[in-house]
Amino acid sequence: MTEKLKLSSLEDDTPVKLNLELPASVHRDLVAYGEAMTSSGHRPIEPAKLAGAMLARFMSTDRAFAKLRRAKP
Repeated sequence: MTEKLKLSSLEDDTPVKLNLELPASVHRDLVAYGEAMTSSGHRPIEPAKLAGAMLARFMSTDRAFAKLRRAKP
């Protein structure tokens, strides 16, 4: 059920451990998003796996951030 989700899949990449606190409402939404990405018969994607992909997607679509990165030597 990945109809029009911004994330359609997750790349298999070597993770870097990061501890972070999220508001409970954000965690609940990440759980729901992971469930929405799951095809029948598979386990939902864990919030920790989604957070990095969502941040990467956000940064890749932020035009001001892209402009700043291009401007750095």
